Amino acid sequence: MSEPGVAVVIEDDEDVRNLVDAILKEAGFVVHSAATGREGVEVVRDHRASVVTLDVGLPDMDGHEVLRRIRQFSDAYVVMLTARRDEPDTLTAFLTGADDYVKKPFLPRELRARVTAMMRRPRAEGRLALPEEGRGYGGPGGGSVGAGYPAGSTVADGVSAWAGSAGPEQGVIKHNGLALNYKSRTVTLQGSALTLTRSEFDLLFDLLRAKGEVRTRADLVRAARGDYYDDDAYISDADERAVETHIGNLRRKLREDPQSPRFLQTVRGVGYRLTPKRPD
Repeated sequence: MSEPGVAVVIEDDEDVRNLVDAILKEAGFVVHSAATGREGVEVVRDHRASVVTLDVGLPDMDGHEVLRRIRQFSDAYVVMLTARRDEPDTLTAFLTGADDYVKKPFLPRELRARVTAMMRRPRAEGRLALPEEGRGYGGPGGGSVGAGYPAGSTVADGVSAWAGSAGPEQGVIKHNGLALNYKSRTVTLQGSALTLTRSEFDLLFDLLRAKGEVRTRADLVRAARGDYYDDDAYISDADERAVETHIGNLRRKLREDPQSPRFLQTVRGVGYRLTPKRPD
């Protein structure tokens, strides 16, 4: 198993900074810290961080602005930490590219669990990450959740069964002019590249491989977190609202027509599904 890599803690409160530093070191990270936003951006750049925890209320600049600057050069996993309670703040974090959002005060095991879940997602250019050999997507004991995969199959088995497993387009899933390559983690729309966050990519991939079956908001929370095997993980209202925000961002990037969506369809009161295939 490879080492987790480098983590950067951007936090002006020394007590919180030391706590997060200890949590990440215990998880195996090499940790660097910064007390201001400007310093934090440079530390992330200099050390090529794979994970960043970022306080929203920094003394020199807003945490969302720090995140925007980091996203100009880094695709690190970013967890926003905040004592604020207003929902617009949460939505802003996801709109600017955060992978997760944790409210203070938090339990050390909660933060570590969220970071661990994020790290289970494949890195860009990485191969598809599976939680365990022989485990299926979603359900306990290797069963499938909503995607119709047989018990005991892996995610890759389920994808190759309908995405095609031979030729130059191996690993590419196509739907109504959209092409997602789950091996290189790239997406194109009518031949033009789309820039998606990790969570947006994971949600789109999850919906594509479900082949039109309904994915509940809870299903999509697990897909975004990377909790592929834990069917009874706690899902909060805030988690489900975060999924709705990610789906809204996806629709904007896919240039969806609200009256006649080409890709993502809302199932009122339940979740989302892929739209039917249209003739070319």
